[in-house]
Amino acid sequence: MKILFFIDGFRSGGKERRCIELLKGIKDNPQFDIHIVSLRKEIVYPEFYKLNYSYYLIEKDGKLDPIIFIKFYKICKEIKPDIVHCWSSMNAAYSLFAKILLKFKLINSQITDAPPKINWLSQFGIQTKLNFHFSDLILSNSFAGLKSYNAPKEKSSVIYNGFDFNRIRNLTNKNKIRNRFNITTKYIIGMVSSFSEKKDYYSYIKAAILILGRRSDISFLCIGSGDDKPYKELVSKKIKGNIKFLGRQEKVESIMNACDIGVLMSNPATHGEGISNAIMEFMALCKPVIASESGGNGELIKNNETGYIIPSKKYKILEEKITFILDNTEIIHDFGKKGLEIIKNEFGMNRMVKDFQKAYKKIYE
Repeated sequence: MKILFFIDGFRSGGKERRCIELLKGIKDNPQFDIHIVSLRKEIVYPEFYKLNYSYYLIEKDGKLDPIIFIKFYKICKEIKPDIVHCWSSMNAAYSLFAKILLKFKLINSQITDAPPKINWLSQFGIQTKLNFHFSDLILSNSFAGLKSYNAPKEKSSVIYNGFDFNRIRNLTNKNKIRNRFNITTKYIIGMVSSFSEKKDYYSYIKAAILILGRRSDISFLCIGSGDDKPYKELVSKKIKGNIKFLGRQEKVESIMNACDIGVLMSNPATHGEGISNAIMEFMALCKPVIASESGGNGELIKNNETGYIIPSKKYKILEEKITFILDNTEIIHDFGKKGLEIIKNEFGMNRMVKDFQKAYKKIYE
């Protein structure tokens, strides 16, 4: 069967990484003839070039470019795909003209989060409803996502992200990480997330300030791109050395591996997590995770078994959970071990690839 992947591009991101891993996983399956259309030149994944798939670039000009409807239609007319697999809301919308005329099967993978509220009268809301109407299969990476988007149950399904354990091989030694960032404390807590309105660094910093008011044996790492200035201003000079703003980091898995606990706090007013790659990485590295009650977090973290799901914006509860774990350090090993088993059994890369292959075969029949 001919499958055409339609994606915004291959910049760094969870959706892009998932697509790359799927392309790698089905590379040697003779049942699939894969073609790719991208809207951006940038490709940050070097393994993409080794795949040697048929590749088309339609450079996007502006936010909404009507020419793309025509260009994509012409590519589809040439390739004659059996299935078009779209990886974003905009990709799905751009494919509708070709879908109506050429009548291929359309798979929509635009659901990667679980927003608390969607304005169905907005351009995005109307576009999403149109996408769902014409899609033959809607795939989400979480059940929370399907619920938030009110996706039609009769043609919706969940395929969890797959974790590639190759990413946590050959990690930098923990002591080297400590030396690089001048960390001398016994314990390290980490939050890996961009500084954006979707995340809640405020609660993380406030919890850190409370804890550091009582003890000084912990370093709190803030790892991610964006404007961190407002959060730095919350930190007094006395504890500045214990709350470190590292910015965006390459090979972040080595830094996460040096942590004792992972944290992810989200802003419930603007964002609901799908299946968080940061949480998956911490769990694969045998770290307990504390996360806010947001979207698919509860599908990853088993509360009181691999970590804690806590109410959003409750930094005092976050402070209590961190303190409890560090006062009962056997939990770190127990929670971490169980978390690793969940990633291996429920979020393995082989499982993800097999689930996508089943979806393609089912819709093709």
